Amino acid sequence: MGSVLAGFGFSLALIVAIGAQNAFVLRQGLRREHVLPVVAICVAADATLMTAGIAGLGALLTGTPAVLAAVRWGGVAFLLGYAVLAARRALRPAALTPLARPPATLRTTLLACLAFTFLNPHVYLDTVVLLGTVAHQDPNRWAFGVGAVTASLTWFTGLGLGARRLGPLLAHPTAWRVIDATIAVIMVAVAASVAVG
Repeated sequence: MGSVLAGFGFSLALIVAIGAQNAFVLRQGLRREHVLPVVAICVAADATLMTAGIAGLGALLTGTPAVLAAVRWGGVAFLLGYAVLAARRALRPAALTPLARPPATLRTTLLACLAFTFLNPHVYLDTVVLLGTVAHQDPNRWAFGVGAVTASLTWFTGLGLGARRLGPLLAHPTAWRVIDATIAVIMVAVAASVAVG
């Protein structure tokens, strides 16, 4: 049980940091748009990547600099592109009210979620490399992994479904302008941190 709790706490500390994926899940939750499939993708991706890290993929990746460089710069380009889109939304108040925009299709939303998950270099560094390395230092690495996946399930479910309660507070275009401006700043900051190392 100690390994499960250790995995839960460690994973939660990594996941809770505001980043591209969390910002996307929060936005979908606020819009009440395809929330459960988005949460399911995030949790399934975390579970898959954490399992790969615990199984030893992290050690393999850190030994292949070309793969790490490709993931890094592809992720930087993706994050900057999304920052531009969020900034454009922030500058156009008419597009900020969730009900004023037609809902995105499930396919479009899921593709965006997959992009935020798998094109973000921090996802690999956190789940495969860092969590995998720490799990190997635990006496029961797979129990540690169970705790880590449980933390992911808890966080993304709470973030996606909990955002609905904020709906009335965020019914004004100004609130969405602030949210999208904040998302743009977060994306640029994450891209910069990835680019510099």
